[in-house]
Amino acid sequence: MEAFPLAGKIQNNFFKSRVFPFCGKTRSEVIVGPEYGVDTSIVQLPNGLAIAMTSDPLSLIPTLGLQESAWLSVQLMANDMATTGFAPQYAQFVLTLPATLNAKDFQEYWQCIHRYCEQLGVAITGGHTGRFEGLNSTVSGGGTMITIASAEDMITSKGARAGDVVIMTQACAFISTSILALSFPETVKKFCGHEIHQQACDLFYKTSAVEAGLAAGEFGRLTRGVTAMHDVTEGGIIGALLEMAHASDCGFVIDETRIPIGDAQQRIGECFQIDPKYCIGAGAMVITAKVDKHELLLSHLHAKGIRATVIGTAVDASKGLILMNEKEERTVTDPGADPYWEAFFGAFNKGLR
Repeated sequence: MEAFPLAGKIQNNFFKSRVFPFCGKTRSEVIVGPEYGVDTSIVQLPNGLAIAMTSDPLSLIPTLGLQESAWLSVQLMANDMATTGFAPQYAQFVLTLPATLNAKDFQEYWQCIHRYCEQLGVAITGGHTGRFEGLNSTVSGGGTMITIASAEDMITSKGARAGDVVIMTQACAFISTSILALSFPETVKKFCGHEIHQQACDLFYKTSAVEAGLAAGEFGRLTRGVTAMHDVTEGGIIGALLEMAHASDCGFVIDETRIPIGDAQQRIGECFQIDPKYCIGAGAMVITAKVDKHELLLSHLHAKGIRATVIGTAVDASKGLILMNEKEERTVTDPGADPYWEAFFGAFNKGLR
């Protein structure tokens, strides 16, 4: 039997055997349906338009805070939608809240969600809200974001082709690093020092990939030079590359030494014994571009203040995902469970502060 993860997102084999065959009625207008490694579903509309939809869990993390939890609840979905090259327009929220959450805290959490949606230009169009006994989770329900745009202009994670250049924006493990620092400040300060702790905390509100997605989408519409986009979430940059390779039916050769990892991510990774390249990395985006357009894309991103780094090349699917460094070359087929989850709950259960 395919492995059912103890924590975190299901992997490809489980998805293909237990989820994908059972997706209701087949409808011809569904251009992009449920697929492993695909951020958004796309449905054809009349007049050359399409509707894109993406769903994610909502966060409510007591050690983090209500405002910060609301930021994650909104931003992670917005990052997914930005992989189309367009901003989200509408949202639905289903809140399954613990019975211990009082009205005052709920009001703060919800008003923060409202504010972050308003800043993104997102109208909240409905959902469902309730409190329930027995909930003991950092997940407080789920949400869906929706946008409508030109069908031919929408980008997915399915378009990478052999020869394309692989670009990564930002750096590894922004969100996992910052949550660990914010949740266990005394531990991080003791092991890494006050300066690294502050650097890690400062990463939290840099976890938006929306600006990068919209900039790449703008460039793509002008040049047709962007072939695919995928935001970095569970499994980190390595997991994102594996998912994009699966979605696009291609392989990647990645220079591991070019993957950007900041000092804070490296030091906190050492503190919690996790590799930042495999940890939740919201804020980073993987973009593939045609080889004759990638330098112009880099210039376009840099001009908007977006850090972007060439980390590899797309190759034939038979090659798989190859990671290279100065010492070795190896093929990665499965990132395994994201080590962030064990690090976070392990530290929480040990009573670390």
